[in-house]
Amino acid sequence: MKLEPVIGDDPRDILRALKSALHGAGPALGLGAVSTLPAQVRPGTAVVVTTSGSSGIPKSVVLSRDALIASALATADRVGEGAWLLTLPASYVAGMQVLVRSIVADREPAILSGSFTPQAFAAAALMMVSTERGERIPTFTSLVPAQLTRLLDCAQQDTAVLAALRSFQTILVGGQALPAAVLERAESAGARIVRTYGSTETSGGCVYDGAPLRGVSIRIIDGEVQVAGPTLAEGYLGDPDMTDAVFRRSADGTRWYLTGDAGLIEDDRLRVRGRIDNVIVSGGVNISLDRVERVVRSIPGLESAVVVGVPDPRWGEASVIVVRRGEALRRSESIQLEEAREAVAGAIGPHARPARLVLVDDLDTLPSGKPDREAIRSAVTSLR
Repeated sequence: MKLEPVIGDDPRDILRALKSALHGAGPALGLGAVSTLPAQVRPGTAVVVTTSGSSGIPKSVVLSRDALIASALATADRVGEGAWLLTLPASYVAGMQVLVRSIVADREPAILSGSFTPQAFAAAALMMVSTERGERIPTFTSLVPAQLTRLLDCAQQDTAVLAALRSFQTILVGGQALPAAVLERAESAGARIVRTYGSTETSGGCVYDGAPLRGVSIRIIDGEVQVAGPTLAEGYLGDPDMTDAVFRRSADGTRWYLTGDAGLIEDDRLRVRGRIDNVIVSGGVNISLDRVERVVRSIPGLESAVVVGVPDPRWGEASVIVVRRGEALRRSESIQLEEAREAVAGAIGPHARPARLVLVDDLDTLPSGKPDREAIRSAVTSLR
C-alpha cells in the first residue's frame, strides 16, 4: 500500500486525504517528517505520524483504519455525538482525531483558522451553534492545558470567550497533565471538562477522567501503565526492534502497549504520576520531575510552570522552575520560589525542593502544544 506525505499542516488538506484513507480508496497519509520513510506500508494503514515528541527521538507511528475508527466510536460512546471544532494542529494525533471523529459522524468539522487566540476560538465556537429537527446539535472540542488557561484568563473580561467555553457539551483536555487549579477554574466558569490520557500509539486519548474507553484495558506492571485494546498502533514504521520493545503480548495473547508512564489505579480510576524516565539523581536520590511539577503547579501564579533538570556542581543535578513572566503573580521570584520549595518539601520531601525559579518571556512548545522540555532545559542550562 502506498504512503503519501501531506505537505504542510493545512487541516483541510489533511481532512481530504484522511477521508480517502479511512474509506479505503486512497493511499495512507504520512504526517510529520516523513521524507525518509519507505514509500510502501502494509494494507489497512491509514496514517503514519512521525514526531520527535518531548524526548527528541524521532518515531513513526503506524495507525490503521480500524484503530482510528475504533477510537472515534469509543469517544462518541463516552461523550456523545455532534459537531467538532479543531483548534490543534491536524498533523498531531489529538488534532487528527478531531477530524476522524467528524468523518465517522459524517459531519464537517469547524476549523480554527490562523493562530489560536481566545477571540478566534470564541468566534468559531459561537458560529457552530445550530439545531437539527428542533434540537440543538451538541458541540465538542479538544484543547491542551495551555490553551484552556489562556481562554480562562481572557474569559474574565471577555463575555464572548466565556460564552464560547460554556457552549460545548464536552471539552477534552489532554496532551499533558491538567493542573487541579486550572480544572477548578474551568468548572467554576461553567466549562464541561473531560481530562484525557493517551498517546499517538493509542490513537490519541484512550482513558477519560481515569476510566478507559470502551474496549480499552489498562493495567499497572512494575509501576508502569500498560494499555491494550482496538485503538493500539501497529507499531513503528521501519523499526521492528522498537516495536517489539514497546508492544508486547502476554501469555493469553493480549497485545499490550508499554507507555513508559508511572501510574496507579485507585477506586477503579487511573492516576498517571508522570514519566518513569523523567527522573534526575540529585545528591544520590532519585527525584521525579513530574511529581515536583505537579506540586509546583498548585502554587498561585505557577499553574503553567515547567520543571526541568539541569547540571548542578554540588548535587550533580537539580530541578529548576521555569515560568512565563506574564503568568507569574506580582510577587518577587524569591517569594514564589520559597512557596514552591515549601510545598514540594511537604508533599515529597526536602530532597526534592527546586533549586531555582527562572522567569522567561515565553516557554518553548512543540507543535502539539506540549512544552518542549529539551529546548527549555537547554535554555536554562545556558543561563548558568
